[in-house]
Amino acid sequence: MSIQIVSLGNHYNGLYDTEKTSVVGLYLRYILRSQDINESHPVFKVYQASLRSEDRVGIVAYECLDLDKFSCDLQSSLATLAGADIVVLNFGVENRPLFLEIKNNFAPLLKQIFSHRQSVPIIVLATGHRDSPSCTCPMCTSDRAMTVSSLEGLQLAKDIGLGATYLELLSFNCIYLKNNLYYFRELLEYYIVQTMKNKSSETREKKKNKVIRVQPPKLEQPVTMPVLKDEPSRYNTDIRKLLDQCHCVDVHFCTADLNPICGAHRVVLCSVSYGFMLLFDLIPAKDIHEFNLQETVRTYLSVYQEPTVSMNNTPVRVIVKDVLFHKCLPDILHFIYSGASQWQLLEHDLKEKLKDDEEADYVSHIVQSLLNKPGTDSHSGTPLSLSESIGFFFNNTSLADVVFQVQDTKIPAHRSVLAARCDVMAAMFSGSYMETNCALIPVHGISKDTFLNFLEYIYTDTVCPASVPEAMSLMICSEMYQVSRLQHICEGCIATQLQSMTSRELASTSLNVVSLLQKAKFYNFGSLYNWLLHFVATHYQIFSQKQEFQDLSAWQLDFVEINKWPSNYYLNQLSKYRSYIHSPKHSCAVM
Repeated sequence: MSIQIVSLGNHYNGLYDTEKTSVVGLYLRYILRSQDINESHPVFKVYQASLRSEDRVGIVAYECLDLDKFSCDLQSSLATLAGADIVVLNFGVENRPLFLEIKNNFAPLLKQIFSHRQSVPIIVLATGHRDSPSCTCPMCTSDRAMTVSSLEGLQLAKDIGLGATYLELLSFNCIYLKNNLYYFRELLEYYIVQTMKNKSSETREKKKNKVIRVQPPKLEQPVTMPVLKDEPSRYNTDIRKLLDQCHCVDVHFCTADLNPICGAHRVVLCSVSYGFMLLFDLIPAKDIHEFNLQETVRTYLSVYQEPTVSMNNTPVRVIVKDVLFHKCLPDILHFIYSGASQWQLLEHDLKEKLKDDEEADYVSHIVQSLLNKPGTDSHSGTPLSLSESIGFFFNNTSLADVVFQVQDTKIPAHRSVLAARCDVMAAMFSGSYMETNCALIPVHGISKDTFLNFLEYIYTDTVCPASVPEAMSLMICSEMYQVSRLQHICEGCIATQLQSMTSRELASTSLNVVSLLQKAKFYNFGSLYNWLLHFVATHYQIFSQKQEFQDLSAWQLDFVEINKWPSNYYLNQLSKYRSYIHSPKHSCAVM
């Protein structure tokens, strides 16, 4: 083992010393009897010696007495300094220029070089004696100003940091030479022993790290799954469109002389107000405990009693008794079909139409009285959600004007809601089709549960299939009726439920994922088909052991093999690593 010491600076103190020297050089020559082995180096004198107690420990010292020569071969000098195990900075207390050069130039250099090697000892060594502070003559006062104080030396060691040690010795004349070398020897050999321990520890750590020469392979991340499409809700827009396009109108508002004002839909009106429920006899008057609501309905609205019995789908005529109310009725209906929550917008529209604030307030008060549900302040309470309000009529016979026969079950529905939310049904109820005027419509090829889930989405804008097969059946139904957002919701449900399954559940489930893949391809569900292909590839170790894996086409199998996780490269590396771990050679190395 070898210890490298770099000594920078000297202890030349002007008139008192005849030659430049350093304590390291004196220690090597007088204590270890070392010889200068390289005087041809342009910067350093190089010494080599060995500790008497430890002949196996060699000491190589690089001594640079003149710091001006350090930059002669800067690259070599920096390399030598960076390889040091111990650094000694030498200056005489009466040699302030040398002290300043070490402080300004070499202290920052040492901090930079050894910032990543905190264990390198740095000794800041000052030698010489200072004049007595009791003498006040001009010469002594001037000399004291040129000397380096102990505080300055200590501060230099602190500035260097890295655990630097400050040591002061007396002049190296014949009187103090022996004691000075003794003190320095004790300090230096202490650091040599500590450095030997650190090097031995590092050597053992390196040998320990070299035991396993084959590193375990790193498992790469699987290919990122494709992003499934997401479509924002259009529920409120669909309901407003129902009013604008007058699909499946079952209410006609009229003036007192039966002149039509505009059309509407009972299911929407009743979903936002008990007043309209009372008007259309959906609930009896005895169930309404607020007299103001009953009085408002009787005062401003009434259902016209037709002289002859009308057909089931004939619109009901409602007479608007108040002139201002029927003048503002289109704006009021637009407000209702927007969810009956935008009161400020309604008040603004009323003022714009009537051009009179008192009349606008009067009409606004009528609307508030008509739409106020028992125990709810519509003006300050939580805004009504159209999907929640209309969702009350899902699978409800109240106001139903069509019935679907699904398998052996009859399911009631409302043409207006179906037409608003589904373009296929809007065409079916408004065109020259059998279903246009038919009260009972048979549905084939769809199960009762799937069709109920479909209608639940139509009415409430939400659906949560209980299983992956149910989600796939509902997705096929949504494709049949061209409801794209429901299709995307089903894709998300399928992906979420599959990803929530653990590896053990995937391995033991009876769910045929490859069959889902083929269905997605057959019905042209491109996003889901691509996602399922990546899902099978990502769980290759599981699906490759299943019988259904054989049902993949040649192209699908090639795609899965290319994108499978873990990859063939990783599996080969893992096999090599396991062989190495269990080999006798590796076991011997560990022992």
